[in-house]
Amino acid sequence: MQLAFLLFPGVTQLDLTGPVQFLSRLPGARVDLVWDSLDPVPTDAGFSILPTATFASMPRADLICIPGGMGIAQVIDHDPALDWVREVGSKAEWVTSVCTGALVLGAAGLLRGYQATTHWAWHDMLGLFGAEPVQARTVFDRNRVTGGGVTAGIDFALALMARIADDDTARAVQLALEYDPAPPFSAGNPDKAGAELVAVYTERANRLAPGRKDALIASAKRLGFTP
Repeated sequence: MQLAFLLFPGVTQLDLTGPVQFLSRLPGARVDLVWDSLDPVPTDAGFSILPTATFASMPRADLICIPGGMGIAQVIDHDPALDWVREVGSKAEWVTSVCTGALVLGAAGLLRGYQATTHWAWHDMLGLFGAEPVQARTVFDRNRVTGGGVTAGIDFALALMARIADDDTARAVQLALEYDPAPPFSAGNPDKAGAELVAVYTERANRLAPGRKDALIASAKRLGFTP
């Protein structure tokens, strides 16, 4: 089974590497990290990852997965990347994303009329691209599977593994990777974190990526999703 993950500058590496680590354990899986060249791609964590395939060398896949990150607006405006997502996604058996990668799927026209989720701070952007936002850790709608923010990618991968293979396969991988989360704090979603902490996060995110929502709105208009 050919799994193709989009790797792009500014990707949130855990959006990518969490699901890759789990889904690579699918029986018969082959994983490729795809970008427009094989040069090292910088992540948002300060280190780079090497692609294993290019858009030209990976024209199809059984499963396509788009992670999120600070670079998604640039990906949406990068025609070779969006064209590749659109082409491979239109033929893939499974069309998936983690975090704000859902907005890239949406921009490629692959979530129009589908339920989907993304990072909690970006749910209001899903509707720009014709998706129906759902607040959930993982959302299945036919062959579209979307995961919530960052660490939700691991839950997403296990749920998807169970659907592709079976529950026992997913449980065995969960055990092998000792995925038994017990966070020291209860602050993993806005309701638990509270308004003050949400405001702190929002201010920091806006400082790190100013104008990102405006850029997405402009992209949606350019791509013909909104009048």
